[in-house]
Amino acid sequence: MPQITTLAPLARGVGPEGPWARLALPGQPLTAPVPQGCRVEALDDGLSVTAGSAALRALAHGLEAGDLRSGLLRVAAALEGPPRALRLGGRSWPFGERTYILGVVNVTPDSFSGDGVGDSVEAALARGRQLVAGGADALDVGGESSRPGHQPVSAEEELRRVGPAVAALAGELDVPLFVDTWKSEVAAAALAAGACAVNDIWGLRRDPRMAGVASAAGAAVVCMHNQEGVEYADLGADLATSLQASVALALTAGIPPSQVVLDPGIGFGKTPAQSLAALRLVPLLKLFGFPLLVGTSRKSLVGWLLGDRPVGERLMGTAATVAWAASAGADIVRVHDVAEIRDVVRVVDRLGKGETGARA
Repeated sequence: MPQITTLAPLARGVGPEGPWARLALPGQPLTAPVPQGCRVEALDDGLSVTAGSAALRALAHGLEAGDLRSGLLRVAAALEGPPRALRLGGRSWPFGERTYILGVVNVTPDSFSGDGVGDSVEAALARGRQLVAGGADALDVGGESSRPGHQPVSAEEELRRVGPAVAALAGELDVPLFVDTWKSEVAAAALAAGACAVNDIWGLRRDPRMAGVASAAGAAVVCMHNQEGVEYADLGADLATSLQASVALALTAGIPPSQVVLDPGIGFGKTPAQSLAALRLVPLLKLFGFPLLVGTSRKSLVGWLLGDRPVGERLMGTAATVAWAASAGADIVRVHDVAEIRDVVRVVDRLGKGETGARA
């Protein structure tokens, strides 16, 4: 596997020559002429490059093909416009003008949010119908709780829960289905049953077969940041490096860049304070050029921000975090309370994402 080149976003802004980005290249020698409009400074352990999209492209084209060159080109493209459209089965999600809503269908008995439907296919269908009627653009079906202290389940048990639910939902509802799993066996079966995307809380890094399974099925993948424990040398740099490693796994397996979505992993391997810091990184993570999915719904971050508010009383706090994330550049939000959050993102989109007409 090729070495991963770290390309950490430090800042972005708008100046006289348009949008610019400042990037850290830790330990990375720069073997190319520095083009006009590009500033390079020494860091303790590498370089800092500040440039607009044209200068970044010129710098990239002076480098040999590789991770650094492709990374700089992705940043340049991100400065120029939204990510490329995401293909979900026979549908396409163009980005830049609206925020998509991913509704949660937990086919578990122990969901932290209290809305798990167990292994009842009829209950999963009822939940799916409710979410789609409320405005969900897609559904995320999960069969293993990821709450702190959750009881792990085998792939066989997870598949027993997820497989029938995905098949039933795919047979009745005309929306894309994501399968929320890190296990390749579960993903393969769910994709065969009608799902078209894999939402992996371990970013393709826990199960070495996951990227290949998704690639073979032509599926989209959500690569979430996660880790064991909450110790970081530098949360922003560590998060960026981990997400780039996930992207490298996806691309090496043959998944097109346009089929990769990133997720900062709010509430995963992070204290509430660290989750807040990760949420604030959304504008910088956009510099990697991939669509961003953000999931804050009912999470401990919201409870912490509201003074240890219990799960059932976090709707308005969730709405505030979703509004902030959407305005900061999130392309997809994963939520439990779809009907309420639909109104939030509708208003945010019309205020800030270029939408001029009302949506049905």
